[in-house]
Amino acid sequence: QVQLVESGGGLAQSGGSLSLSCAASGITFRFAAMGWYRQAPGKQRETVALISSSGVTNYADAVKGRFTISRDNAKNTVYLQMNSLKPEDTAVYYCNAQIFNSNYWGQGTQVTVSS
Repeated sequence: QVQLVESGGGLAQSGGSLSLSCAASGITFRFAAMGWYRQAPGKQRETVALISSSGVTNYADAVKGRFTISRDNAKNTVYLQMNSLKPEDTAVYYCNAQIFNSNYWGQGTQVTVSS
């Protein structure tokens, strides 16, 4: 059974930082492409950051230079370091794993940024 468990969300002030973690189980993590997505109220889910199995990263324009995605294959964990947070970063953040044509999602963690 595949599980993606996010942690680290919460409340931050504008300009502050938060760090998210996503622990994966039930997959061969080192082969998975991992990603962080977010969904704000009334909006569609959008891509935040992606990291391939080989460590290549991609970011949405809205978070470039502020967010950093990384992975630790020894811990089966992907991270999202979020700096210089803005109120518009407020959303539920979801972890995603893509491996062997299968797609898995975590349950989401709330990030709220106050102005």
